[in-house]
Amino acid sequence: MNSKEFYKLRLCFTAIVSIAIWALLIWQHNHGGVPSHHIAADASFPAISNWWGAALLPLLTWYLLYRVQKRLFRNKTETRISFKNIIYRFAGALLFGSLIAICFTLGYEDKTGYLVLGMLPFAIFIPIYRAECLLGFVLGMTFTFGAALPTGFGILVSLMGIILYWLIRPGIYYALSKITILLALSKQKPQQ
Repeated sequence: MNSKEFYKLRLCFTAIVSIAIWALLIWQHNHGGVPSHHIAADASFPAISNWWGAALLPLLTWYLLYRVQKRLFRNKTETRISFKNIIYRFAGALLFGSLIAICFTLGYEDKTGYLVLGMLPFAIFIPIYRAECLLGFVLGMTFTFGAALPTGFGILVSLMGIILYWLIRPGIYYALSKITILLALSKQKPQQ
């Protein structure tokens, strides 16, 4: 795949997301009204309408796919990273966001907190801060929460992912390498 083909894919995917969010909002409007959600499910915070997703989701999709394209094609002809890895990260984040939305919809609000906390150890080894992960996460949660709240929450999770992946992970690897060296030295018998 070259940059021009990816641009067409980006255009088509953004169009599909735009049509899907508008169809969802029109369906919600005709079936009881478009819902609004409070931040942290606390009624003392202001409510954010799902209508914001009509503009936010297409713009977010376009921008995040631009970030993926920029990372994929640093050189105009060569692919720098594997497209397959991008698809896997997107699908994993989409499934994870969907799982959070399903648990919340079924009334397991406490489980959603455990899922988010359980994701943090994975962030040490998997770069969950990447654009494809944020896009999958937001798309997975949009049906239940709208687009605005998952976007804000996803950005916070991405920031935590950057800290864990680029700051904590090297420290863990450094400590493990030192422990390995110390263990190897302690097993060696002193020469007489």
